[in-house]
Amino acid sequence: MKASNQFMQLAIDEARKGIHAGDGGPFGSVIVKDGSIIATGHNTVLKDNDSTAHGEINAIRTAEKKLDTYDLSGCELYTTGEPCPMCLAACMWANIDKIYYGCTIIDNEDIGFRDAKFDRMFGNRDAFGEYLVMVDRDACLELFEEYKTIGAVKY
Repeated sequence: MKASNQFMQLAIDEARKGIHAGDGGPFGSVIVKDGSIIATGHNTVLKDNDSTAHGEINAIRTAEKKLDTYDLSGCELYTTGEPCPMCLAACMWANIDKIYYGCTIIDNEDIGFRDAKFDRMFGNRDAFGEYLVMVDRDACLELFEEYKTIGAVKY
């Protein structure tokens, strides 16, 4: 299944590249400004032995280097999984205007990730209102199913 949103499809493709390389979980991200792709990133936790190397963080790091700034105002982030608390905070520190995600925190938990545990500790998502917008969940769930079938390591 293809995502209806071109940027979400690119995030899915990025995540797929990472999971088949054994880099980490099925989390790909794309940062867009004024309709143009600024950066992509996928989870490289296993490849880099770096617990902070989530797809969103990798995309933010690439975008900031490319734009030569730590301020990503005017940018939007598309990501296959609803950001964990660390990634959500990083997006806010980077001044990303809006986050579009595919699968939910609960979907992340269903494939073996601890996001929901940490999310509960930090008070869930009620305070974020329209900053977080779900798009193309079914296409992202298909990616998550693919991840489960390749026997990927969960953390």
